[in-house]
Formats: sequence, C-alpha cells, structure tokens
Amino acid sequence: MPFPFKELFERLRKFYKDDTPAVTRIAARRKDPFLVLIGCLLSLRTKDETTDVAMERLMEKARTPEEVLSIPRQELEDTIYPVGFYRVKARLIQEVSRTIIEKYGNAVPDSLDELLTIKGVGRKTANIVITEGFGIPGIAVDTHVHRICNRLGAVRTRKAEETERELRRILPEEYWIPLNPLLVTHGRRTCKPVSPFCSRCPVFDLCARAGLSRSR
Repeated sequence: MPFPFKELFERLRKFYKDDTPAVTRIAARRKDPFLVLIGCLLSLRTKDETTDVAMERLMEKARTPEEVLSIPRQELEDTIYPVGFYRVKARLIQEVSRTIIEKYGNAVPDSLDELLTIKGVGRKTANIVITEGFGIPGIAVDTHVHRICNRLGAVRTRKAEETERELRRILPEEYWIPLNPLLVTHGRRTCKPVSPFCSRCPVFDLCARAGLSRSR
C-alpha cells in the first residue's frame, strides 16, 4: 500500500498551525531568494530563536549582496552573534555575496545545479532556496526529514541523498515544498531523534515506528 501522504500532511498542518522554522518565516515575510539563502546559512547548527534575532539585526543593515559586502567583517560578526560558528559564517556570507554579484549579476540563481556550485551551499540549502525563495518544487532533506520519513516507513534509505531521490519518486509534487518545514517542526517538537513523544503524536497511527526502541 502506498504511504498516506495526504493524511499525514493534513494532520501535521492542523496540529502545528503557524509553528514553522525560522527560514520559512523569513521567506514568508520577505519573499527574497537572497535573504532565504542567508537565513539558511545562519540557521546551520543554530536554534531558530537565535537565527530569527540575528537575521532581523542583519536585515536592519543589509538586504542585498552589495550591502552585505559593505559591512566590515568584525561588524558583521557582531551583528550575527551568537549564531553557531558566527565568525566562519560572516566570512562565508560575504564570499557568497561576492559570488552572486560577480558570477550571477547580483541575482541568486534559480537552478539547483547552479546553487550547488556556490561555496557553502549544500543540497538542503539549495533546495530550500528553490522552494522557499522561488516557489519552485523541490525536496529539501535534512536530518529531520531523513529520520522521520524512515521512521514512518514511507521510505527505507540510509542517506539523505537517497531519501531525496526516493521522495521525488513517490511523493506527489503538491507536497514537495511544505515537506521540509512540516517535518522539521514535527522533528523538533514531537518526533525527537531519541525517545520521541509518541504519546502525543498526531500521526501515531500512520507510523511504522521503524528502528524505534524507546518513546515517551
């Protein structure tokens, strides 16, 4: 039997309502691929609350690649602090901004392949820029999406890249864009990596609980 994705999405949307990841909120407010890209880079290994505050401070000073490059490095570091690895990210953000100006004429490319050529941009970030920044169907697979899709029994894969390929094959395209924000929220709030809250899970009866030995 095919996995009941329609029921899954309906229940998760109802359960979490407006509870969305930081990058999704940034995209909803600005609809700017560059800001989505920068938000993604800031959010790596950083809590959503910290990303939100850092991004708001940054947008008060810069919203374009040129404006980012005009900020002295030390000031940029202070602006995005305390996101994880803020010094490395300040340097990376300026390098990415320079690449967008010099290689792409100041416009973030809307091609997954092109985005992947930019230093520091992996498949997850590239897919989020495509989906959240441009509204183009794509599937962003991070640790939450990979773990939950396997735990549900929707896929049986070992790596995130395999999960993305399998989801592109079996998941109806209408669910591609909302997949990441919904499962990221579900993973952070309920379907934890270790000892998930199965007792309050809105999709418990749809879940195979594959590989799960302990829950709450």
